[in-house]
This record gives sequence, structure tokens and C-alpha cells, in this order.
Amino acid sequence: MEDTSEKRDSDTNLEKSLQSSLENHDHHHVKLREVDTAAKFASTGGDVDPAEAARVLRKIDIHLLPLMCTLYWVQFMDKTTLGSSAILGIREANHLTNDQYNWLGTIFYLSYLVFEYPQNLALQRFPVGKWMSINIFVWSVALCTHAACKNFAGLFVVRLILGMCEGSITAGFLIVSTMFYTRKEQTQRVGYWFLMNGTAQIISGFIAFGSLHIKTTSVQPWQWMMIITGLITFATAIAFWFFFPDSPTSAWFFTDDEKRIAIQRIKENQTGVENKHFKKEQMYEALLDPKTWLFALFSALDNVPNSLTNQRQIIVSSFGFTNLQTTLLGCVDGILEIVTIWSGVEIAARIPNSRGYVAVIYFLPTMLGIFLINLLPWENKVGLLFAQWLSGIGITGFVLSLSWLSSVTAGHTKKITTNAIMLCAYCIGNAAGPFMWQEKYKPRNHVPWIIIGIMYLGCMITLLTIRLYLSRENKRRDAEPPDDTFDNVYVERIGPDGSVESIKVDKEFLDLTDIQNREFRYVL
Repeated sequence: MEDTSEKRDSDTNLEKSLQSSLENHDHHHVKLREVDTAAKFASTGGDVDPAEAARVLRKIDIHLLPLMCTLYWVQFMDKTTLGSSAILGIREANHLTNDQYNWLGTIFYLSYLVFEYPQNLALQRFPVGKWMSINIFVWSVALCTHAACKNFAGLFVVRLILGMCEGSITAGFLIVSTMFYTRKEQTQRVGYWFLMNGTAQIISGFIAFGSLHIKTTSVQPWQWMMIITGLITFATAIAFWFFFPDSPTSAWFFTDDEKRIAIQRIKENQTGVENKHFKKEQMYEALLDPKTWLFALFSALDNVPNSLTNQRQIIVSSFGFTNLQTTLLGCVDGILEIVTIWSGVEIAARIPNSRGYVAVIYFLPTMLGIFLINLLPWENKVGLLFAQWLSGIGITGFVLSLSWLSSVTAGHTKKITTNAIMLCAYCIGNAAGPFMWQEKYKPRNHVPWIIIGIMYLGCMITLLTIRLYLSRENKRRDAEPPDDTFDNVYVERIGPDGSVESIKVDKEFLDLTDIQNREFRYVL
């Protein structure tokens, strides 16, 4: 391995300033833009009282989680309206062939892929909450516009717009989660807002069920589905604009003292809050970091099977259930997803360094479901239904991977780069998946299900590889001598009396990457 101190000395302007100061045996000053935005708060006050920290955490949960959970079930419900509408008449009304229907699933993720990195750059440059609000608003308009579409071309355009806006949501949530929560809390909170996908399936099932009972001649059930979900999304966009905070340093519900406590709480993450200055060297580091591509590989493999999102209703219907039965049975998928994600993140949060193992274990029932759906007699529709339900349990692995990546990546530019790469891989998997579902494979769909099984096997192998790699890196750092390179860094600010003050900045708020900061240890 190349010498890490030499690498650090040449990486950033911050480190060049540092090297010059060290040669003079003096403490050194750096530009304010080089350090984390939380530095001015983290540099005031002493240790945080545990009771006060718990109070601030409750305040964070009260103001963040309801909005994050609401948006996540709304966005999942919205992007799966295509699958829900499949049995409500959208294919017939728009004269869609099987290939065109599959393309509508693919274009969403191709658009997501193209706009993912620009979205991440915007999330770093602009206030996170406001930028997401704008995207949610555009999303709601595009969703309502589905109802006006009469052919494949119209649906193609509005699905493309949905994919463009979607790129800001998960990426924004990952950034916000690292801003406000400790590593352990991130695992649970990411799980909490992600399990709202299950809630979305339940609510979507009831909306689809209700839409089937709306009897109007001019507006069909699938159009009512789009209009209702679009209006819910519009209301969510308004709530986000006014109530969702951009960071702990500007949260409207915090006093200045609470801002300090909120920032000191996450000091243990060694990842800071945010830095609005884009650092090319951190982007290059992300591109050269092996774990970036291991997580990306997992994300791509895990999301090829996600094409089931738009196929589940069609598959269940093919088992012999009526449209009404199919819409209600879709609620069970949601309940199962809620239970599995909640249990998975709780176990991973309570057992130290268990993320990789827990994720792999949750893939095992999924593999069983894939075997059963391929081997059970076609006449056994109840058995096939239960097998399909089992095939959805593996979603827990992806949820854990999201919080895991956030916990093992430091440096704000590096974080947005790794998030973008992982979510681009997510798009590639999702874009490729729909093409498995060819007319010639129906009704058993053996080929798609075999491909799904192979993808999930690759996921388990990749997760174990990531864990092994991070464990070895931790052991390597444990064997290194203590690194005091960044122990005496100062920024200047104007004091209350107008004088210039030098404020020492803790290493955790220097916007160092996980490779630059040799005291950083990877959670497993």
C-alpha cells in the first residue's frame, strides 16, 4: 500500500497549508470554506450532557422522521403507480405492448441514472431541504399529467421526468441522515424511512381498490389513481418547503445551544455535517476507493430483481386471482416489507458490526422463495403466492447497505460521489431488470426467476467481501502509530467585539475523508 502520509500531504489545499505550518513547528490556519460548516458550533462549549443529547435527539426525530417517512412512502407509491395501474387499464387505454410497458419501467431508471450525479452536486451546492422540495413539486405535476396521456410517447416523457426528480430523494435523505444522526442511529432511521415502501404498497393497494369502484365515464380508474397520488405528492412538496431543515446549523427548530449539542452528538461519526465547497481530490479518492465499487456492484446486482415492483400485480393476477383480489393481496407485500426491514435494522443496530452478516441472513428466505416459485406445481396458486411473498424479504439487505455506505464514508464531496455511484448502479440494475420479463417466458417466468436467484447469490458474496475488506483495513490502521497531523488546525472568525479570533477545529470537522483520517474506523 502506498505511503498514506505522502498521499495526504498532496491531496488538498488544507493539507498543503498544514504541511507548511508543521515545518515551522506552529499551529496553522486554514480557510473557513475548507472545513465543515459545523466547525463554528463544534468549537464552542464543552462536553454534551447525555440528558440534553437525548432531548435534542427526540426533537430531531419529531421534526425529521414524520416528513422523511411521509415522502418516502409517497415517492415509492408514485413510482409504482405503473405497476398498480397495470390491472386498472393503463395498458389497454394507451395501447401498450409488453415491450413498451417494460420500457416505461426502464426509462424511469435511465433518467434517474443520467441525472443522479447532477442531483448530488445540486444537493451539495444548494440547501438540501429546498432542493428536494422543488423536485417533489415537479414530480407531483408529472404524476398528475399521467392521467392526460393517451399513448406510449406521452407516458414515456412523464416517466422520464419522474426519474429525473427521483434522483434527489434517496441521495438527499442519506446526506441528511449523516448530518443529524450517529452511525447506530443512521442504521435504524434509514430503515424507518425505507420501510415506508411497505406502507406505500398497502396504501397504494387500497387506493387502487378504491379507484376500481369509482364509476365515471370520462375518467378511468387508472387515471384516478394518478390524480389522487399526484395531489398527495403536491401536499408533501409544500410541507417540505416550509418545515424540512437543510442542516443542523440552520434548522429552524433549534436554538443556538441545541445546534451545538446536535453537532457534538455526531462527532463520533468523524464525518462532519457538510461542506459546500466541491473538492476534486475527494471525488478522485472516491473513484479510486475499492469499497465504492464493491457497494456499487452490490447495488446493481440487488436491483435487477427490483423489476418485480412493476410485475408483482401481473404475476399474482396470472395465478388466477381477480383484479380486486390482486389489489388487496398487494397489501401483504407491504406488511411483509415493513416487518422484515424493521426487524433487520433493529438487529443490526443492537449487535455491533453485524450489518454484513444480517444482510446476508435476510437473503436466505428470499432464495427459498425463488426455489419454490420455480418448482411448485402451477395449480398450487396459494403456494406460489407465499413463495412470491418470501422473495421480497431480501430488500432488507439493500436498506442496510445504504446506511452502511454512509457510515463508512467521510468527506462531503466524497460522500456525494459515492452516493451517486451507488445510486447510479441502482439505476443500472433497475433499468436492465424489466427486459427479463418477456412474453415468451410467461406464465411460469422460469428464466427471470433464475436470473433473480443468481443476482441475489452474487449479492451475498459481495456483502461478505465488503465486510472482509473493511475488517482488514481496520486491523491495518490499528497497527499504525498515532497520527497527530491534524491535531492543531485553526480557523479565524470575527468575535463579538470585532476582533479576529483563532478557533481550533476538531479533526472530526475538518471535512477529512475516511482515508485521510487514520483514526477513522469502519463499522462492519
